[in-house]
Amino acid sequence: MRAGFALRIANRELAVGARLPTVRALAADLGLAVNTVARAYRELEEAGLIETRGRAGTVVSAAGERSRERALRAARSYALTAREVGLSVEEAGEIVRAALADQYHGGTP
Repeated sequence: MRAGFALRIANRELAVGARLPTVRALAADLGLAVNTVARAYRELEEAGLIETRGRAGTVVSAAGERSRERALRAARSYALTAREVGLSVEEAGEIVRAALADQYHGGTP
């Protein structure tokens, strides 16, 4: 669930300022425990992707857009390095896929 929201924010399916469902409503919709959803929201907030505005609810943070821009800058830097060291597009892509798999599936940060 957390990764799904993060992906939707990164893909701009959820725009900056978009209001998210309440923890209780989302837990009921997904059939999850309220604490599970609350923990996911906390992690998204710690990552700077969402912000809680008290009674105004939880919304997609502008910091989420900055995070996307940061990732794009890192990707461009990697692409330049890969070209400079003579990697093919396929080799460079394989390295990125391996690094992502490591990070998303239990690798070390």
